[in-house]
Amino acid sequence: MTGGAIRVGRAIAMALARAGMDVAIGYHRSGRAARRAVAELRAAGARAAAVHGDLADAASARRLVGEATRVLGGLDVLVNSAALYERTPFTATTPAQYDRLLDLNLRGAFFCSQAAARVMWRRGGHIINIGDGAAGRARPDYIPYALSKGGIETLTRGLAAALRSRGIAVNCVAPGTVLRPASFPRARWMKLTRGREESVADVTAAVVFFATCPRYITGQTLAVDGGENAVR
Repeated sequence: MTGGAIRVGRAIAMALARAGMDVAIGYHRSGRAARRAVAELRAAGARAAAVHGDLADAASARRLVGEATRVLGGLDVLVNSAALYERTPFTATTPAQYDRLLDLNLRGAFFCSQAAARVMWRRGGHIINIGDGAAGRARPDYIPYALSKGGIETLTRGLAAALRSRGIAVNCVAPGTVLRPASFPRARWMKLTRGREESVADVTAAVVFFATCPRYITGQTLAVDGGENAVR
């Protein structure tokens, strides 16, 4: 999985291990955290490895998937969790910021999925994209981020249609507000969440479900947001 070294991604990696899966964690700059996560996974009884790659580069994204497949001896599930979350007020957003967000959050998921599908082509498998409830709401200070996550939902549906004949299910988990980023002011976070946020365990349960469900369930986005999008 990508982005499995820290925060929600790390929790997902641990949940997959508890479900009996071996886990390769893809990382870019979080090498130390990735090694700690691998140690935890191994202590829990899973085979685990950390694999370096830059998902903004298509060739590197493909190599990451290939190396993960090699070290684990196969690939049954890909979780595209890596993402950059950055405040980008509309009038001040630079082309570099825009490209960085879209390249990592969306382009990386596309090319990791492409590489994974080639491995899963004969045996089938599951691809799980991590979206965000923000994709369904107007957030003027986070437009490129929300664009990337809206694209993740579109990518999920497109891949599901492209890969269903090969027995590869593609689904998306879209969390709401969970795990405040260290850089996000607490007062703004409390206002955003209205004092409540879902448990990380709710998100990981949804990912494990999609990683183990019948492959006939495909092309779906499951919002794990306490009904926020339903009542907005």
